[in-house]
Amino acid sequence: MQEIPIPIEAPITRERVVQGLARAPDAAGVLMDLLAALQAMPVSEALVAESLAYGLLQGSAEHARWLDAREPVQQHAPGRVLLERDGDRLTITLDRAGAGNSIDVSMRDGLREGFELAALDPDIARIELRGIGKAFCVGADLAEFGTTRDPATAHAIRMATLPALAIARCCKPLAVHVQGACIGAGLEMAAFAQTLTAGRKAWFQLPELAMGLIPGAGGCVSVSRRIGRQRTTLMVLSGQRISAEVALRWGLIDRIVDD
Repeated sequence: MQEIPIPIEAPITRERVVQGLARAPDAAGVLMDLLAALQAMPVSEALVAESLAYGLLQGSAEHARWLDAREPVQQHAPGRVLLERDGDRLTITLDRAGAGNSIDVSMRDGLREGFELAALDPDIARIELRGIGKAFCVGADLAEFGTTRDPATAHAIRMATLPALAIARCCKPLAVHVQGACIGAGLEMAAFAQTLTAGRKAWFQLPELAMGLIPGAGGCVSVSRRIGRQRTTLMVLSGQRISAEVALRWGLIDRIVDD
């Protein structure tokens, strides 16, 4: 059986980690090298390094195989991001419940603009991020994967549009509440919060390795700063879900509260 580079910790299973390593060994290697390097970097520089590593894998054979083999993805109407001001608080809401609040281009741009607005307005002292519906966010819209195949172009687009960069630059307290599924890019953004709460039925997942990729919406930076390099590696290599109770024990969330 394939050697595991780090100790296994429940509820992550050895079998799922081995499967992940066998499916995408190149992406797994990039992940572990990147997480080791990020520890000494400021957040802004770490996000650039993550984007470069993600772009490298966008041009890989592992990701190309996933693109060629994937099933057709259901198309949904474009999403939107709602901004609501109440005194010194700005509430940013993901509004695409019919698609699990999956983040498409329009929502990505809306999130970026919302956090940039909060950073520029001196009267906004705190920010809340929410999602409408049963799921907080099921991640990036899979229908848009592969639309930009050139890694350099994709990196340039991320540097101009990535919400995580705006979140990191905002420097104002961010509170996030998660209900239901919190997957991929949704978790990667939420993990930047100063206060991250979740409902009892919430669950968390980083499934990117199955696509020949690593978290590329800021998660290698945000998640590893919450739960450490080892547990982040386990989540990515296995692709397994973890419950709200496990997330609380690991420090991924701060409290479990009613939705």
